[in-house]
Amino acid sequence: MLRLLVAATLAVTSFVRADEPLKALPYTPGIDLRSLDQTADPCVDFYRFACGGWQRNNPLPPDQASWDVYSKLHDENLRFLWGLLIDAAAARPQRSPSEQKTGDHFAACMDLAAIDAAGVRPLEPLLARVAALASVKQAAPLVAELHLHSASDAMFRFGSEQDFANSTQVIAGADAGGLGLPDRDHYLKPDARNKDIRAAYHAHIVRIFELLGEPRAAAEAAAKTVMAIETELARSSLTREQRRDPYRVYHRMSLTQLRRLAPAFDWPAYLQTAAVPAATPINVAQPAFFRTLNQLLQQRPLADWKTYLRWNIVNAESPYLSSPFAQASFDFYSTRLQGVEKMPPRWKRCVRWVDRDLGEALGQVFVRHTFAPDTKQRAAAMARAIEQAMQQRIRTLTWMSETTKQAALAKLGTLVNKIGYPDRWRDYGALEIRRDDFFGNVARSRAFEARRQLAKVGQPVDREEWGMTPPTVNAYYDSQLNSINFPAGILQPPLFDPKMDDGQTTATPARPSVTS
Repeated sequence: MLRLLVAATLAVTSFVRADEPLKALPYTPGIDLRSLDQTADPCVDFYRFACGGWQRNNPLPPDQASWDVYSKLHDENLRFLWGLLIDAAAARPQRSPSEQKTGDHFAACMDLAAIDAAGVRPLEPLLARVAALASVKQAAPLVAELHLHSASDAMFRFGSEQDFANSTQVIAGADAGGLGLPDRDHYLKPDARNKDIRAAYHAHIVRIFELLGEPRAAAEAAAKTVMAIETELARSSLTREQRRDPYRVYHRMSLTQLRRLAPAFDWPAYLQTAAVPAATPINVAQPAFFRTLNQLLQQRPLADWKTYLRWNIVNAESPYLSSPFAQASFDFYSTRLQGVEKMPPRWKRCVRWVDRDLGEALGQVFVRHTFAPDTKQRAAAMARAIEQAMQQRIRTLTWMSETTKQAALAKLGTLVNKIGYPDRWRDYGALEIRRDDFFGNVARSRAFEARRQLAKVGQPVDREEWGMTPPTVNAYYDSQLNSINFPAGILQPPLFDPKMDDGQTTATPARPSVTS
């Protein structure tokens, strides 16, 4: 312990301005005595003793809803990626394909003057298609296009998923969706907090429709229509607690059965636009939701659905439009709902969007600069050592039956550790990224990923696929694949320190944090 404290005391942490890109990630020791609050009695308040200094030295930034060790490393990572993207955005002939796509996407995103000058024009083709609808049933191909090209989950959600009944296969999945608020309870609970949220959401809808050029009275009427439709959809959606029961969210159906459940929606036209084979089985997660959607499609006039679709389009795309739309979206979804005081700077938002849209291309650039092969080997060796220790403990447990021990050992034996980055990088060659078309880049990137996901339908599960990008400061366990993923982003000090021995490298027993 003394050697650990001495090492922490001697470690040097780099400090740079928060509004400048990082040329290299600063070294922060896993154990830092400045994080202690030695005025606190550890026998009375050990958390304050262990973390009080960190909390005092790390006030909540105005562009964050919460702040902890992970958040700080994530923020430093963003600034390092910012520096990499500035370099990648420089138009030079020797750029790699990953640098070209990520750099051009970043450059287009940072061209705020062009984005502001475009205003709402990027949405006009979609809005014109909504205006041209002659019947509710004609909306199905348009809804499919929205699901493919935008963040909208208008009416419902649709995608691919691992089959609960056959974990080796991928099937299509249709689920409840279509809500502008984060949770169905926001629409239904009668308490003061949720009433205030509903009032603020109504005002937000009005504000967005006014930005589209609607008079105040028309915007108010549109907001009432949107709220009425979404409230009915919320009423038929399962609660978060109910969704935890896998039997409640697994109802495998054929297209014929789905059409019988919700005949007012043109499912064949939707599947054709989404390029999903009509013969594929579909997990209809919430049949009651689709019955309600069917009733609303039959009962609500076409004008109401046009209003609802217009709202879904502009609400989903506001962050990528001109500043008034982006600010309105931030004011409601970040400030009102999460308490975030200040919009993150443009560069930070652009880095996040590049990571989202081109995560493994950016991951190649990131890994090349930060993740040495010996770090991957060190992390893999530690994971194997932990598995061996778990194996030994299972064998010597006194409270577990021999049958259960064998099952546990068998599961442990199939555990897969994915460390640093994928063995096979994703190919973005078919994705067009233009240096002068930020909105188009986002739409094409979303369509590229949506079609990649839907192409899995009817195929075996790819057990090598990653669900996080390599720069991500996080990790996850996938219970259906029995795999643990440790991206390169989290395998950095103070969370993982290859400079220390195995007993010290993950020496972060407490997680100090502050919240708004």
